[in-house]
Amino acid sequence: MTTRSQAADAGAASLHRVARHAWRIRRFALRMGEVQGQGYVGQALGWADVLATAYCYAMNVRPGEPSWEGRDRFLLSHGHYAIALYAALIEAQIIPESELETYGSDDSRLPMSGMASYTPGMEISGGSLGQGLPIGVGMALGLRMKGNPAWVFNSMSDGELNEGSTWEAAMSAAHHELGNLIALVDLNQQQADGNSREILDFEPLADKWQAFGWHVQRVDGNDLAAVIAAFDQAMAVKAAQPRVILFDTLMGKGVDFLETREKNHFIRVEPEEWQAAIKALDAHYESRSA
Repeated sequence: MTTRSQAADAGAASLHRVARHAWRIRRFALRMGEVQGQGYVGQALGWADVLATAYCYAMNVRPGEPSWEGRDRFLLSHGHYAIALYAALIEAQIIPESELETYGSDDSRLPMSGMASYTPGMEISGGSLGQGLPIGVGMALGLRMKGNPAWVFNSMSDGELNEGSTWEAAMSAAHHELGNLIALVDLNQQQADGNSREILDFEPLADKWQAFGWHVQRVDGNDLAAVIAAFDQAMAVKAAQPRVILFDTLMGKGVDFLETREKNHFIRVEPEEWQAAIKALDAHYESRSA
C-alpha cells in the first residue's frame, strides 16, 4: 500500500494506479450489494474516487496494523456509507477480501452501518448525521496535543450540512486552528426524502465554509485527476486552518443504468442485474483505460 512519503509523483502513472484502485473499490461494493440484494451502493460508486485517493494515495496506513498510532484517521461520519468504506479497506488490505461474502450477515465484521467495535480500520460508529465533524475536531486537537503529526479526514454527506452540530464544529475547528483536519463532503444531491437542496438549501456552500475560516476547494468528485490535485493542495496548505474539499459526485458512477435512476439513495435491483452492473462497470473501466 502506498504511503504519503511514497506518493510524491502525481503524474500519469500515479493517476492510472489510483484509477485501478477506484475501479476495484466499486467492484467490491457491487459484490457486497449482491450478497444482500440491496444497499447504499449508489453512494459507494459515487464516492469511490475519493476513497481510492484517500487510502491508496494520500493517507499513511499500515495494512497489518489498523490501530497503529501514527496512522492518519479516516472518520466515516455518514455511517450508511459503510459498504463504500469496507470496499476501500479491502482494497487497502486492512480487511481480507474473503470477508466480503459475509457483508451484512450475523456475526460479520461488516455490518450494514459502520460500527467501530466490529470492523478493523473503522475509527468511529457513524450514522447519526452531524456527529463525525465534532468527533474529528476533538481527535485533531488530541493528536496535536500529543505531538502526533497524523491527519484527520472526516468523510461526510451533504445531508449533514443540515445539522447545527456540523457548523458548531466548523466554527470550533477554525477557532482552534486545526490545520491537521480535512473535511471531505459528498455533494451527491440526494437524501432519503429527496433532493438535498430542496430539503434545506445550503448554497452558496463554498462561501459559507470560507466565512467560517476554512480553506475551501470545490471539485468534480468523479474527475480523479481533480480529486488527487485537491488532496495535494489541502495537505500542502501552510496556514494553520482546517481544510474542506467539496466534491460534486454522481451516485451510481460507472454503471450507466444506475447513474440514470431517479433515486439512488438505497438501491434494490433484480438478482440478475448485479452481474450486469459489474459487467457495465468493467466495460466502463476498460474503455477509459484503453
